[in-house]
Amino acid sequence: MSTDQIILFTLFGAVFGMLLWGKFRYDIVAFSALMVGVVLGVVPSKDAFSGFGHPATLVVALVLVVSAGLVRSGAVLLITRTLIDASRSLGAHITLMGAVGGILSAFMNNVAALALLMPVDIQTARKAGRAPGLSLMPLSFATILGGMVTLIGTPPNIIIASIRQESLGEPFRMFDFAPVGGVAAIAGLIFVALIGWRLIPAREDASLSTEDISQYIAELVVPEGSKHVGKRLEELIPVAETADVAILGLTRGGKRRYGQSRNVALKAGDAIVLEATPDALDEFRSTLDLALADSAREDQLKAGGEGVEIIEVVVREDSRLNGRTAQAVGLAWRQRTVLLGISRRGRKITSHLRGTELEVGDILLLLVPRDTAADVTEWLNVLPLADRGLAVTENTKVWLAIGLFGAAVLAASFGLIYLPVALGLVVIAYVLAKIVPLSELYTHIEWPVVVLLGSMIPLGAALETSGGTELIAGALLGLTEGLAPWIVLTVLMVVTMTLSDVLNNTATTIVAAPVGIQMAQTLGVSPDPFLMAVAVAASSAFLTPIGHKNNTLILGPGGYGFGDYWRMGLPLEIIVVAVSIPAILVFWPL
Repeated sequence: MSTDQIILFTLFGAVFGMLLWGKFRYDIVAFSALMVGVVLGVVPSKDAFSGFGHPATLVVALVLVVSAGLVRSGAVLLITRTLIDASRSLGAHITLMGAVGGILSAFMNNVAALALLMPVDIQTARKAGRAPGLSLMPLSFATILGGMVTLIGTPPNIIIASIRQESLGEPFRMFDFAPVGGVAAIAGLIFVALIGWRLIPAREDASLSTEDISQYIAELVVPEGSKHVGKRLEELIPVAETADVAILGLTRGGKRRYGQSRNVALKAGDAIVLEATPDALDEFRSTLDLALADSAREDQLKAGGEGVEIIEVVVREDSRLNGRTAQAVGLAWRQRTVLLGISRRGRKITSHLRGTELEVGDILLLLVPRDTAADVTEWLNVLPLADRGLAVTENTKVWLAIGLFGAAVLAASFGLIYLPVALGLVVIAYVLAKIVPLSELYTHIEWPVVVLLGSMIPLGAALETSGGTELIAGALLGLTEGLAPWIVLTVLMVVTMTLSDVLNNTATTIVAAPVGIQMAQTLGVSPDPFLMAVAVAASSAFLTPIGHKNNTLILGPGGYGFGDYWRMGLPLEIIVVAVSIPAILVFWPL
């Protein structure tokens, strides 16, 4: 073993030891290891930061921005309200999401499948009042499992097909992976849905506490030409209950009607009076295509063209609003700001919202032109609350967002365009279409995750360049000498899985596939079962957040520690090996 190999194996051991310990954040540990590798000369200085421009790193960053665009456009809400029910038990939710994720990832890149479903899962968790970390890891594992089924589902399958063409003259076809990959995926999904999610460490997420989230009294306007004109207010109650919104009554012509007005037929310009959290209010508005204000105010608000944002403020004693109404201070025409809601704890608001006299301590929900929040709060002399990431769903652009994303995924899946380039084009289109505001472009990226990947990729490449992976392959051939072919196959799967948990699954496939072919030739058997074993094993990176892009994507949003993955991942990898070996022997005989 050379000096470089000893240093690299020691570095990897130290990194994983520190990450499992969990005392220091994962990005600091990984970047420190990279710097040590550069100083010790095992990572060339010119390659030190190559990982930050690596496709895997770019895909992770771009996918997070695309996911934000799908949320802002209402695409995620469309899926949520038609498919997902927050009242389901956690087990039932994971089963449904896992099935959807597995099917989607079989016919689109599994990273893209997770990008589509991750925001849905997070929003459902928030509505159900539970931490996203309880369901994001099962969803990630389900999309990884589903990708094993087809040629385009995951990069290792594409690489295996090309290696087979180079070595044997013919590639694997689209569904050649389905018999073995399908068995492994089904067995894995059953485990994840019934048992696996119970192994995730319980965690508290303070951001999901409903105690600190204000319930606002708000108004939404029935616009001209709305399909709800002529309907009774009572007919909207089922949608309101789904969105967790309470309908309190109706305002017509600036005057609050008596009682709840449930049997009143709606007219254009009517304002429905509601009690809801900001997120629930936005969901209800987007679902029914209601307006935030009358058309004149909305046109005035959007005149600047940079979009709008929601802020929460508290009325102070010396505020311009204290003892006055929003109409009286000219909130709309002076500051192009709309009062969306008032939270007055424990006390009823019976008048028209904009005609309500405001008091000290009232929490207001304001819709302001983008990047003017500081000016508005200063002019009003109110106290801004901490930013909770509230946003207005641009539901008029939902199909544009879905179409752009779908076209990019299809083009990448059929090899017409490189996936990172396709995602990059989607991000540019989202910005130009103002689906994702330019000012928020970089705020959606989990930078610690980017640093983790950017740091570990050069270390993995150095291990391969130094001959470290060849050393492992040589040891594997020596270890399996004289053993039965099915045992050799099992050992190859276990070692490939282990490598995939440490290295990028693409690099693992490139190293392990030739080793599998060499083993088959030494044993005098068909190389196809060995290639299938490598394909399944290389995708089965369930022990760490760095082995597969999907596991990396959920690291930040799920609030996971580095050592959380193996709890569900280890038994899952054992199950995958246990069902895949018999399936390989049946469908791809030695």
